[in-house]
Amino acid sequence: MNYAIHSIEGNRQRLDGGAMFGNVPRAMWEAWAPPDERHRIDLACRAFLIHDRQRQRRILLETGIGLFFEPRLRDRFGVLESEHVLLASLARRGVEPGQIDVVVLSHLHFDHAGGLLDAWREGQDPGGVFPRAQLVVGQRAWDRANHPHLRDRASFIPAIMEQLHAARRDGRLELVPDGGASETLGPDFRFHLSDGHTPGLLLTELETPAGSVVFCGDLIPGRPWIHLPVTMGYDRFPELLIEEKQALLQRCIERQTWLLLTHDAACVACRVQQDKRGRFGPVQEQVSLEGLEL
Repeated sequence: MNYAIHSIEGNRQRLDGGAMFGNVPRAMWEAWAPPDERHRIDLACRAFLIHDRQRQRRILLETGIGLFFEPRLRDRFGVLESEHVLLASLARRGVEPGQIDVVVLSHLHFDHAGGLLDAWREGQDPGGVFPRAQLVVGQRAWDRANHPHLRDRASFIPAIMEQLHAARRDGRLELVPDGGASETLGPDFRFHLSDGHTPGLLLTELETPAGSVVFCGDLIPGRPWIHLPVTMGYDRFPELLIEEKQALLQRCIERQTWLLLTHDAACVACRVQQDKRGRFGPVQEQVSLEGLEL
């Protein structure tokens, strides 16, 4: 087997439960994710490390929220840790930032791309932490980040974009067109394209004869969102998102694909099943991945 997949915890955050569950009544969602006194729920901002043995490289899916916010904004967005957890988690696996060869970003909202930056230091601009990595981003996600809508403009951070523009000047940024494959990643990787959460979201799938995994990003941030009607208040086009989610889940059942979950506080991966009523739900829930072999 050529690949081993590890879950990599990043900085966690707490966000308003009502925003995270859209039109789901609180009486339902608080049973899935108990809120704190500020009505916020616990969310992971998790990455996944893929060891590609055949090409001797390390691929990181996402970077999480990181620790780039100043203390006032850190409190607003519920980032509680005082260290850059993503880097600490990689270090515990014996991986330094300079050893990451590829970083794939599903989209460029700060809770998915913020880990590209150093931890906040007063009076200093944050620098980048993956100095030699090739960065893979969808073309439309890139366009959206450079020309955001008023509704989601606050989700795109200038310091992150500066790092990405610098990588582009250095030839380290690959922009993947709609329906295209990644030259950087190679033929074992493909993308599912989603527009329901934000235009041009890339969901990375790794498929081998031994099985497959798909990184669900914000299309399916955690187990409660597997249920088709459950969407987030942050989603741009909820009805479209439900259709995209249904198509992906049906494919995952057919192929017994593992779902990699970035925001679920207690579960990093699962498979999915469909009951007699047609309702999708998680099975084989994993609290960590310690070298899933594909």
